Amino acid sequence: MLKTYPFYIKAPVILLGLVITVFIMSVLRDILVPLAFAALIAILLNPLTNRFERKMPKIVSIMLAMIIGIVVVIAILYFLSSQVAHFFDDLESIKHKLSQLLEEIRTWLQTTFGISSQKQMQMVNDAANGSKALIGQTLSGLMGVLSVVFLIPVYTFLILLYKTLILNFIYEVFSEENKQKVAEILGETKAAIQSYIIGLLIETSIVAVMNSAALLILGVQNAILIGVIGAILNLLPYIGGIIAIALPVLMATLTMDGFTTQLLIIGAYALIQFIDNNILVPRIVSSKVQINALISIVIVLMGAALWGIPGMFLSIPFIAVLKIIFDRIDGLKPWGKLLGDNIPTEHMGQVKRFRRKKKLATN
Repeated sequence: MLKTYPFYIKAPVILLGLVITVFIMSVLRDILVPLAFAALIAILLNPLTNRFERKMPKIVSIMLAMIIGIVVVIAILYFLSSQVAHFFDDLESIKHKLSQLLEEIRTWLQTTFGISSQKQMQMVNDAANGSKALIGQTLSGLMGVLSVVFLIPVYTFLILLYKTLILNFIYEVFSEENKQKVAEILGETKAAIQSYIIGLLIETSIVAVMNSAALLILGVQNAILIGVIGAILNLLPYIGGIIAIALPVLMATLTMDGFTTQLLIIGAYALIQFIDNNILVPRIVSSKVQINALISIVIVLMGAALWGIPGMFLSIPFIAVLKIIFDRIDGLKPWGKLLGDNIPTEHMGQVKRFRRKKKLATN
C-alpha cells in the first residue's frame, strides 16, 4: 500500500523540484531554446516526412521535407527584407519628423511642468547610460539567434531521424499495463499539437493580411511590414497586441499631420482583434488548448524572464502542450482546467451543498 504524505511535506518537495527545473532551464538556455524550436518544427514536418517515406528512404524523406520548410522560410524572409528596404528609403523623412516631434515634446514639458532643457537632457543621458547593459544583452541575444539558426536544422533532422527511438524510450519508461494509455496520450497529443500550431500559422497569416490591408487603406507608410510584424506580435497574448497597435500609430505620427489617422488605426485594429478573438481563434485554432488570460500573461512574462524573446514565443505552445497532456491524464485534469478558459458556475452551489450536508451530519 502506497504511503500518502501530508501536504506540508509534498508542497516543499514540489517547490524544490520546480526551482531546480527552472535553474536547469536557465543554465541550459543556449541548448534548450533551439531544441524546443526544433521539436515544434519536427512535429509540423512529421506528416510530410511520413508521406515521403512511403516512396523513398527515410533520410531522403527527412531532407526533402526540411528543404521544403527552408524554402518557405527563405521566401518569407525575402518578402520581409524587401519591405524593410522600403522602410530605409523613407528613413530620412522619418528622422526629420521625429526630431520635430521631440522638439515639440521638449517644449511642452518645459511649459507645462517647468522642466528645463538641461534637466531633460540629463534625464535622457541617465536613461541612455542605464540602457547600455540592455543593449549589450540585445547584441548577445542576436549572436544567440545566429547560433540558433544553425542549430535548429540539425536538431530538427536528428529528432525526425530518431523519433522512433525517442517514442520507444517513452513507452519503455512506463509499466506494461500503462503502455496502451501512454500510446493514446502520445497520439492525441501529437495530433492536437499539429492542429494547434498549424491553426496558429493560418490565423497569423489572416491577421497579417487584415492588418496590412487596413494600413494600406489608411495610407500608412510601410503598411505591409508593420502589418506582418503586428500579426507576429499577436502570437503574444495581450502584450503583443498592445505593441502591435503602437507601431502603426507611431509610424502615422511620424509621417502624417494631425491625429485622425491614428484614431482610425486604433479603430481598425480593435475591429481586427474582435474578428480574431471571436471568429478566427475559435474556428481555426483548436479550442482544446485555449489558455485563460491570467495564465497567458503570467507564462509570457515568465518565458521572457527565463529565455528572453524566444521564451515569450515558446511559452504559449509550451503551456498549450502541458494543457493537452493534463487534460488526458486523470490525476492531472484539475491542472488542465486551471489552465483553460472555461469558468465554472457551480462552485458556490457545491460549497453550499457541502455545508448543508455537514450541518445535517453535525445535528
